[in-house]
Amino acid sequence: MRRLVARDERWPLREAFVIARGAKRQAHVVVVEITDGVHHAHGEAVPYARYGEDVPGVLAQIDALRPAIEAGADREALLRLAPPGAARNAIDCALWDLEAKQAGVRAWDLVGRPPPSPVKTCYTLSRAAPAAMAKAATANARRPMLKLKIAGADDLAAVEAVRAAAPRTRLIVDANESLSFEDLQRLAPELVRLDVQMLEQPLPVGEDAVLQGYESPIPLGADESLHTRADLEACAARYTCVNVKLDKAGGLTEALALAQDVRARGLDLMVGCMVGTSLAMAPAMMLTPGARFVDLDGPLLLARDREPGLSILGSMIEPPPAGLWG
Repeated sequence: MRRLVARDERWPLREAFVIARGAKRQAHVVVVEITDGVHHAHGEAVPYARYGEDVPGVLAQIDALRPAIEAGADREALLRLAPPGAARNAIDCALWDLEAKQAGVRAWDLVGRPPPSPVKTCYTLSRAAPAAMAKAATANARRPMLKLKIAGADDLAAVEAVRAAAPRTRLIVDANESLSFEDLQRLAPELVRLDVQMLEQPLPVGEDAVLQGYESPIPLGADESLHTRADLEACAARYTCVNVKLDKAGGLTEALALAQDVRARGLDLMVGCMVGTSLAMAPAMMLTPGARFVDLDGPLLLARDREPGLSILGSMIEPPPAGLWG
């Protein structure tokens, strides 16, 4: 018989992680372990306040789902039993891990896919004063891609400082819903001038319908506006790229289906993450084939990662070892 155990863990960051909505100094994650008495499987999720989540609430959600999971509910049943979010993600990823261990194969073998190839991840620079962001960019100028957090159009000076400090690095700018439409219209041509590859989630959710019909000079990406397949039709009319995250989608099962639909619509795929350990990043590696952007730098932001963790050399992430997940 199955047994499910959930716990929360705190992982200190190397330095404060600052975005438009505030700062954090630790990754407070929820880990689910499911065992059948022989195999021990794990999944990790990050409750996110922006989506009305906190750790106690997510643990309570998981506890409410415990009887069904311990009675044998599978991943497809879980999609019907729980809404998308961190609780479902942690359980879903643990079920993938358990299924792979029980079958004696890797997780990607369960869906007939080849092992994911090593991929290069973005590296995120927290929002700060231009001089501080330039210093961080200088220290990371050899990375293939940097992602800059901004909190308004006034942060253009920080983008300019980063571009000057890392002239050869590809740049993404992430506004985290902090711009108005007028800000976007002013900022977009400047970002093109600075050779920024994409502007992520410029407008607040609920205010981005104005993007439909807007001919942006820079590719726009949806993050907070896209959680599951239910959001894709609206986003496809407003954005050219979408950021798929396991915590938003509520697990790998939904995220795989969402990524397939993203590609079928001809949109660019970005595979993203919340700030967590390698256990949270490992299942997301299955989404990376065909992705234009990969942003799985969570472990690089931690003071220390769990063991075993992902092998990351510079910005290159290797597929997860079986001892970690899947």
